[in-house]
Amino acid sequence: MTRSQAGAVALVITIGILWGLNWPAVKFILGSIPPWTFRALAFTLGAVLLAVIARRAGESLAIEAHERHPMVIASLLTVFGFNVLTAFGQLLTETSKAAIIAFTMPMWAALLAAIFLGERFGLNRIASLLLGMAGLATLLAGDARNFIDHPAGFLFMLGAAVSWAAGTVLLKARDWTIAPLARSAWLVGVSAVPAWAGAVAFEHPWTLNVPDAPVLAVFAFHVVGPVALCYAAWVSLVSRLPASTAAIGTLLIPVVGVLSSSLLLGDVLTLEKVIALGLIVSSVALTFARPARSSR
Repeated sequence: MTRSQAGAVALVITIGILWGLNWPAVKFILGSIPPWTFRALAFTLGAVLLAVIARRAGESLAIEAHERHPMVIASLLTVFGFNVLTAFGQLLTETSKAAIIAFTMPMWAALLAAIFLGERFGLNRIASLLLGMAGLATLLAGDARNFIDHPAGFLFMLGAAVSWAAGTVLLKARDWTIAPLARSAWLVGVSAVPAWAGAVAFEHPWTLNVPDAPVLAVFAFHVVGPVALCYAAWVSLVSRLPASTAAIGTLLIPVVGVLSSSLLLGDVLTLEKVIALGLIVSSVALTFARPARSSR
């Protein structure tokens, strides 16, 4: 492995850690900033940072007319839908559970890609789907009564995973002319518009108190790290790394999310969570794994 490749892999691992730590960070911020306002502020500031990064990298922010409509749909699914649904989901369920459910995304993406893009749905992906379903079933079985009485948190997180997956498939379905960093700036920036509409309609952000310094510090981490840095690095690195290498970072996200939520938020690390996490991480690994080639 060359020094450049090693640096890229290290950055992907860093992304996995930052996106994993983002789960308890978001839960902490939501204690002081309501979800619509939180996402509106984060999307706006993140889009500005991404636009600056794109311009410094020499990328044009101009977007062709024929790509504007698909960009809006991809943004609403990949960024807006996922982030808003996870914000509401985390208000209604434990963060460790939320991270596990949300990370069934690669499983749904593989299924949707097979349906809409005609990608081969081989034994690896069938096994991935079964393992992911088993992980969800394990999580539900450990708290069946609570799910029956209060299913909203689980359904929000499941909707977030499917939204992210659908947006990913849409992004893969097109050959975009706009460069990756500029594309990320648009994806995040477009999502700010409906987020602000929700904030104005439901939360009246001008009436909210300014959060305490610790909340502002964690919010700054969220915008600079998980929103701007991770989106910028991810769209750039995935285009030049093998999927199996890029998957290292994604495999880390639910693991770091669950462990950090247990340490920082006091979420109880039950046996059901550990088993569900193991099944879903295995599901993600199989989603990215290449099918074995038969030897002659």
